[in-house]
Amino acid sequence: MIRSPLTTLGAAIAATMALSACSSLEPQPYSEAQVRQRAIADQEQMYRNQEPINQPITFYEAAARALKYNLDYRLKLMESALASNLQDVSRHELLPQLVADAGYSDRSNDSGGTSIGIEDGEESLRASTSEERYRTTAGLGLSWSLLDFGLAYYENQQKADQILMAEERRRKVAQNVLRDVRNAYWRALAAQRLIPQLNTLLARTEVALDAAREAQRQGLLPRQEVLAYQRALLDSTTLLTARRQDLELAQTELAALMSLPPGTRLILADEPQHDLPPTVVDVEYLETLALQHRPEIMEEWYRKRINELDLEAAKARLWPNITLSAGVEYDSNDYLYNNNWAQSGVNVSLNLLRLLQYPDLDNAQKTQAEVDDMRRTALSMAVLTQVRVGALRYHLAQEELDYADQSLDVDQDLLAYAKAASSSAIGSELEVIRAESRYLLSEYQREAAYSRAQAAWGRLFNSIGLDVLPDTVEQYDIDSLALEIEQMMTMHQNEAALMLPAPVRPSSETDRVPQTGEPFQAPESSSQSDRGTPQPGEANAA
Repeated sequence: MIRSPLTTLGAAIAATMALSACSSLEPQPYSEAQVRQRAIADQEQMYRNQEPINQPITFYEAAARALKYNLDYRLKLMESALASNLQDVSRHELLPQLVADAGYSDRSNDSGGTSIGIEDGEESLRASTSEERYRTTAGLGLSWSLLDFGLAYYENQQKADQILMAEERRRKVAQNVLRDVRNAYWRALAAQRLIPQLNTLLARTEVALDAAREAQRQGLLPRQEVLAYQRALLDSTTLLTARRQDLELAQTELAALMSLPPGTRLILADEPQHDLPPTVVDVEYLETLALQHRPEIMEEWYRKRINELDLEAAKARLWPNITLSAGVEYDSNDYLYNNNWAQSGVNVSLNLLRLLQYPDLDNAQKTQAEVDDMRRTALSMAVLTQVRVGALRYHLAQEELDYADQSLDVDQDLLAYAKAASSSAIGSELEVIRAESRYLLSEYQREAAYSRAQAAWGRLFNSIGLDVLPDTVEQYDIDSLALEIEQMMTMHQNEAALMLPAPVRPSSETDRVPQTGEPFQAPESSSQSDRGTPQPGEANAA
């Protein structure tokens, strides 16, 4: 049997490709150098193209940096863009198929055959062929399937809804980022203000402890009195140290939200504390806003439409498939009478057994719609609960802030009295330090109460689902974004301030609102305060 050179060359190429494919199936882990290079590239990607920090950061600038550079938010932006690109791709499925083909074939011998008589079985023709051994073919065909068009139409609608779902997820991440920045910024600013005072007071406390121990050794004061003073100073030191840790963690958390490189010096603008919105009247309107604007509810609504389209596409597969085709063909075979020709056709096919699926698909569609509605209703109920609980938390946080202001005023007067009554005796010096510790702790508790009030307002704002940024932003530099966020927040705050409820404080422990991170459930004991569990050390500080 004679083989053509092209056939031999093709077989050699196929064998070589098969051997290389087999060798590539072996496990090939990354080398240490590749892992190291990947880690360096990932770290550079985290902090690439960030605007430098040239001035102290305000709250709105911190929010703008978090929204622009936060990796979670950037990921949701990319997912939204990807969903849009996928829809553009799916639109091409609506077009007919236009297929061009070309080929070359050869044989080692001639094709052909003979004919025999049907009645007698005698050979009537000598062996002959109508096909050359070597020939080329080409064609251009256009085909359009009605069923494929219908399925592509449903898929395109689903892609459009997936774009809207991705946009809702982006909105939710933006709202959560702003809530977290609000929660961390004011604690970080309190840290910037109080940590230098804490460090100074801790140093004075250490000096006072050494003086108390020396007085104990020399017998200048009664032993019980000196030990009581030492105990009080150690308690103050413990509380101050714990507060310093809380404050330092807040700065780290804010830097992480802003995606700042490690080691970046974070200086916040020592701006006046923003006025908190008042609590007034209409919680029902807030609930209506939440049901209209919450991204999770909108996402579930789009998911219902996607599920409906899935079942509509399944029903479409029961239809007859009508295929239209037309094209031109070419064959270089010299034995053909016509080497060029055009052809067209219509084909209709229907799987009759599939029609039995229609009643089940119809029932499944109704059940799916009921499940989607129930899931959205359950989510809506949770949203309404969040709005009411958020409003009550905000009201209680404002009361706590008012009490913290009063406590700070009292401790300030006590400190002034202790300083005025101080003498050269060691006991009076220790009393001044204790008064300064109480005052500093009260100042911390006041800053913490303000931070919790800001966080409570942020959670309430977040529970409504209002947008952080407008639909269109002209420029995306930090200053422009900060200005857009400030304008949006001011507008929403002015609108919502007229609608916030003025809830009545719970009369029973079962109505107590849980603190942050605490599960929402009825407590087992009625001995706790309706204002929640005190923070560690607050009882001792009092």
